[in-house]
Parts: sequence; C-alpha cells; structure tokens
Amino acid sequence: MINIQNLHKSFGDNEILKGIDLQIKKGETTIVIGPSGSGKTTLLRCMNLLEVPNGGTIKIGDSELTFSGNKKPTEKEILMLRKNTGMVFQGFHLFPHMTVVENIMEGLVTVLKQSKKVANDKALMLLDKVGLLDKSNSYPHEISGGQQQRVAIARSMAIAPLVLLFDEPTSALDPELAAEVLKVMKELSLEGMTMVVVTHNMSFAQEVGDNIIFMDNGLIIDKGTPDQLLSNTTNPRIKQFLNLVSD
Repeated sequence: MINIQNLHKSFGDNEILKGIDLQIKKGETTIVIGPSGSGKTTLLRCMNLLEVPNGGTIKIGDSELTFSGNKKPTEKEILMLRKNTGMVFQGFHLFPHMTVVENIMEGLVTVLKQSKKVANDKALMLLDKVGLLDKSNSYPHEISGGQQQRVAIARSMAIAPLVLLFDEPTSALDPELAAEVLKVMKELSLEGMTMVVVTHNMSFAQEVGDNIIFMDNGLIIDKGTPDQLLSNTTNPRIKQFLNLVSD
C-alpha cells in the first residue's frame, strides 16, 4: 500500500529527513514513535504532500511520485496522491462557521464535486460510524475536544482514502476524551483500514500497532512488532526513550 524510498526533506540548511525507507502493507497499522524533533510529523506531512520532499520516492496505492531538487510535482499529481490519504491533526482544524455535518460534506462537494444530497447522506453515515449522529447540526464550539477529533476522523474518511495518517491525534485531549478517539481508531484498525499513527501513547501502540518504527534525528533507527520494540528491545536509545515516556 505504501512504499517510501530514500526520502529526504530539508528546511533551508536544516535536514529533517535523512533518507527514509518504509514499506507498509494494506490493512496494517504502523505506529511511529520517537523523541520530539526526530522527523515524525515531517514524514507524515510529506506522505500527504503538505510538505514536498527534496528527494526520494513516495508510492501510495497506484500513485507514485519521485522528487529531486529540479523536479516538482504538478498540482494534478499532488491532488491524485492526496486523494489516497486522509490526515488527522493534533488540532482538529474544523471550520468554526460550519456545522459538524457541513464540515464533513465540504471536501465531498468542493473536491469530489458530489451533490449536496449525496454528500449529506455520506456525512451522516460517517457521523453514525464515529458515534456522533446526534451532533450533526452542532457547531464545533458546541462539542467537546474528543468529539471534534472524531468529526475530524469522519471528515478524513469522507473521500474514501486508501490510508489514514494521524499526527498525535490525542495529544491535546485529557485521558477521558482521548479514550473516545482511540476507541474509534481501534475500530478502524480492526476493519482493515491502513493507518500510520504518530503517537506517544504506548499502550495504544502496543494494543493496536501491527508494526512500530522508531525515529531519531531524521532516520528510522529500528522497526518491528510491538513486542519486539516496546517490550523486548535491546537498543539502548529506544530503552531510554521508553523509560522517559513511561515516567
């Protein structure tokens, strides 16, 4: 489903990604862990082309793009790759002037050019899926942070992406509200959605992850199953990180 080769990304003289190779199979949940500044969020943003890599290749589904200093993707190529990915951010990024159902409909109507009737029906179906059908006509400020994040997940699913990308989706939530969001994500994983999740929630990583990758200083230092990386790692850098996270 996802094949990334020799991915590089710099901001000026600051090299953030230093040659990332990553393969993810269809239906797998891959958890990305590592210290702040290791390149985790930049990797996700490159996968969705919110940041354009300086070098390397990204293939998601049938869409493949190769990047170099002189070769920039066209708007059409960017749109094709983005249609394969849905992104859920730390901050929920809902439109405050739109109702919950209108937030989900927006991409269907403006990007996919669906009729408002079709978009509304699909939005309501997705709200039901994340347990928020009764909030369809509420505005974002009228619902909790956990509910807003569940709306954001529904919105990201609206275009039927091949892959969902999550950038620390519960970091802005208290534990009770975070549990609501994690429950929805677990259900998506069980249904076979391909997901890449940046998180510091090690219990979620252990329970839901098929694979864990550990990033540090712009590189993937190690990868493996949750048991291999979270319970039985012999890598001192990963042990140090896990000890700090669990404190």
